Amino acid sequence: MSKKALRERPLTIPEVKKLLESLGEEKLDQFQHRSLDYASKFSRIEPEKVEKLMKALTEKFGLEVEEAIQVVNSMPESIEEIRVFLAGGRKIVETSKLQEILNLLDEHRKKE
Repeated sequence: MSKKALRERPLTIPEVKKLLESLGEEKLDQFQHRSLDYASKFSRIEPEKVEKLMKALTEKFGLEVEEAIQVVNSMPESIEEIRVFLAGGRKIVETSKLQEILNLLDEHRKKE
């Protein structure tokens, strides 16, 4: 019997990590184990902070969900890096707004 997806929605790397951990490592197949390993290595923000950060990026700064996910996944550390994710878009973002985004990311960045 084949499984059918009920809905589809893009996830950030920290959300993937949280989801796979909630399933329990002993229940994961080899691809899910690899995905969990990747998510653990490349998560740059705590999963609990993702929803708040995504909401701020989309509502306050007007980023599309896909743009916000890319920003959260990479957690850029400079204005120039943020511009890369917004380049090719239909809008030009002011430097002051980019600085606000950077400050927001710094507040949510995982402390290592």
